[in-house]
Amino acid sequence: MTSQATTPPRFDAAFRTRLDALFAWRRDVRHFERGALAPGVLDDLLAQATEAPSVGLSQPWRFVLVRAPERRADIRAIFESCNAQALAGQASERAGLYARLKLAGLDDAPEHVAVFVEPEPEAGHGLGRATMPETVAYSAVMAIHTLWLAAAARGVGLGWVSILDPQAVRAALDLPERWQLVGYLCIGYPAEPSRVPELERKGWEHRRPLADFLLMR
Repeated sequence: MTSQATTPPRFDAAFRTRLDALFAWRRDVRHFERGALAPGVLDDLLAQATEAPSVGLSQPWRFVLVRAPERRADIRAIFESCNAQALAGQASERAGLYARLKLAGLDDAPEHVAVFVEPEPEAGHGLGRATMPETVAYSAVMAIHTLWLAAAARGVGLGWVSILDPQAVRAALDLPERWQLVGYLCIGYPAEPSRVPELERKGWEHRRPLADFLLMR
């Protein structure tokens, strides 16, 4: 008799329709309610993130919960410095639009999670990364994406803050020098849920069709 653990579930059309909706509503969130997440939610989301695939089953991701006010203040200062540099580098016709964008939820999001990668994890014994060592970092990205979808399924928003100096963030959080920052995540309940990306709503960019990216050989 086949056990339930080894029998894959059947995903019907109704499930696929809801999955399509999950993909559509999984947006980068910049506006958060300040209320805390329900008890246990973040723990569950991080546990789900570890279900992501990883090269050689190395599980190289490292999750850092940033809760100390002084640490958050340091991250905020790093963001402000990097954002000012980014604004200065914008073309004159886009600088005004850039300045009006809300590019981080650092002040409002109740949870901050910095995701680092251990570039030489013992787990996995090097399988699959000898010729493409970057797959270790890709594995951490997969964990973030898994976390993102799991959060959206619970009505939780996630914003990926990338306007940061990775080395400054690592130092501010007092982490091993070999660790590499992959993403700094703001997590909380979204204040303005939308299935349309904010950068599209604000006129910064628009989505392009698959045909623009598909090549045949």
